[in-house]
Amino acid sequence: MSQNPPDLRPDLAPRPRFDTAPRPGQPTIGMVSLGCPKALVDSERILTRLRAEGYAISPDYSGADAVIVNTCGFLDSAKAESLEAIGEALQENGKVIVTGCLGAEPEYITGVHPKVLAVTGPHQYEQVLDAVHGAVPPSPDPFVDLLPAAGIKLTPRHYSYLKISEGCNHKCKFCIIPDMRGRLASRPAHAIVREAEKLVQSGVKELLVISQDTSAYGVDLKYATERGHRAHITDLARDLGSLGAWVRMHYVYPYPHVRDMIPLMADGLILPYLDIPFQHAHPDVLRRMARPAAAAKTLDEIAAWRDVCPDITLRSTFIVGYPGETEAEFQTLLDWLDEAQLDRVGCFQYENVAGARSNLLPDHVPDEVKQDRWNRFMEKAQAISAAKLQAKVGLQMDVIIDEIEDGVATCRTKADAPEIDGNLFIDEGTETMAVGDIVRVTVDEAEDYDLWGTPV
Repeated sequence: MSQNPPDLRPDLAPRPRFDTAPRPGQPTIGMVSLGCPKALVDSERILTRLRAEGYAISPDYSGADAVIVNTCGFLDSAKAESLEAIGEALQENGKVIVTGCLGAEPEYITGVHPKVLAVTGPHQYEQVLDAVHGAVPPSPDPFVDLLPAAGIKLTPRHYSYLKISEGCNHKCKFCIIPDMRGRLASRPAHAIVREAEKLVQSGVKELLVISQDTSAYGVDLKYATERGHRAHITDLARDLGSLGAWVRMHYVYPYPHVRDMIPLMADGLILPYLDIPFQHAHPDVLRRMARPAAAAKTLDEIAAWRDVCPDITLRSTFIVGYPGETEAEFQTLLDWLDEAQLDRVGCFQYENVAGARSNLLPDHVPDEVKQDRWNRFMEKAQAISAAKLQAKVGLQMDVIIDEIEDGVATCRTKADAPEIDGNLFIDEGTETMAVGDIVRVTVDEAEDYDLWGTPV
């Protein structure tokens, strides 16, 4: 069976960044964080608890007393990557604690790596801490081991992921996330807003709202109002938008009430950006996926969103080569993409995942056909992206600076999320700039996925 390499997978989070050095004699824990941004938030929560107990954090195996590997189990390729990381940690360090989505299958892990100290499932923070305590006892120094109000962050200081719920109520046949992370469990709105306030106060300029199904936020809480904040995604977006940071919405299913968020984008309260996992366009494929099969209606929704907010950026991910996908069904997807004109598109080739119901579907697509369809899909998506970016040449826009190296600033526009979208590069006048600055530029040049600009 073929496996999607990392550059074909849409489930990868930004590379964790560590910027703390241990004090002499301080017990040190290494962290390897794999998978999606939701897993990265779990890693941040674990490290925040460990740091508060006096542990130092190490980005490598050799300088650590033990290593935590936060795994991904989204695809077989992700599982293989996780097992490889566990094996490397065992070889380089010897003391390894496994957590995360793949931890929901402990026998699968211990069958390959029987020497791991402990295996815990996703967001089982207490069990991870217990395992760390058993392997490396804490040794806190209350005069030195102080935490920032925002806790430990594995992203650059100027942006942060904000997880608003766990789990998912959907039963897509290709996905086992609900089996690993459970049903939807929304956080209280006031707790999310309080966390966001602390992040903004600590210097965060961009909040990336994530969950498994952002549109469903608050359904399980019956949209309750507590401490002045209502647990509904539109109200939450409005509350977060009032904090003065960029607010970017990820993993938004196109439920009818999503249209209520579009005026907030038009008014500049939240970024004009929606990350929506359409997955396919042909109604029969969507039915086989057990997803809403209303592609034509979705086109109407997209047109309505653009009428209200012409600057809206739409990002999505798709699966090609799903079991039973015919050439005609794939062509429908290409035609739909032509009509939808999405700004940012990710795509991966279907894989069987242990436990997924789609494994049992008939008429699996041969690997060479999947590769051919992926190539054709990405060729069309690339052409759409290139045309859309070319239309931005000559415009002025605000960008946020992620990195400055050798006089070149790597930035993102409001249309670009970290790691998964494109960049805007500035190669002159960067001497007075700093990472995290938001600057205004004129777009000078465009390629297929990236832009170049000059400071205004």
